[in-house]
Amino acid sequence: MAVTLKRYRFTVDEYDRMAEVGLLTQCDRVELLDGDIVEMSPIGDDHASIVARISHVLSTRFGARSIIWPQNPVGLRVVRSVPQPDVALLRARDDFYRSGRPGPADVLLLIEVMDTSVATDRGVKLPLYARAGIVEVWLVDVGTGTIEVYRTASASGYADTRVLRHGDRLVPQAFPDVTLAVDDLLG
Repeated sequence: MAVTLKRYRFTVDEYDRMAEVGLLTQCDRVELLDGDIVEMSPIGDDHASIVARISHVLSTRFGARSIIWPQNPVGLRVVRSVPQPDVALLRARDDFYRSGRPGPADVLLLIEVMDTSVATDRGVKLPLYARAGIVEVWLVDVGTGTIEVYRTASASGYADTRVLRHGDRLVPQAFPDVTLAVDDLLG
């Protein structure tokens, strides 16, 4: 006989309170995804190198036009989530989000680097990002050397998707005057 257990889904406020009282610390590599507190995948050398490369390229190309937000939390209240994407390109703000974490309206581009996290990034996070209204997401697949570009978010997913490879170029939707080479981002 199968038993169905009712799960308790945490809110963003409850998750934040757990951190405030010390139940969760900076040493806990966890995220809140769709109300569940989940462990994050370990960061390998290839993953770390690509995150550093992408952060460097974006910092160099966008300068004061935005804030580069590497491996920091983004609040997605509407989907009960506080993910820590590998890199987010945020609207520039004088306080650098000290007064509160960025939300969907602040995210110009969100990037996840996938090696051991492919299933979670594609199957769990990407649908959450679409439902939350993140306008553009790039999934960087370390194994295949590709960048999957997702745009036009809706509750059912992203309507505009494409896969780019070495030799291709891409233009962030928020900055149509900037062209980036896939080779520069992947190495």
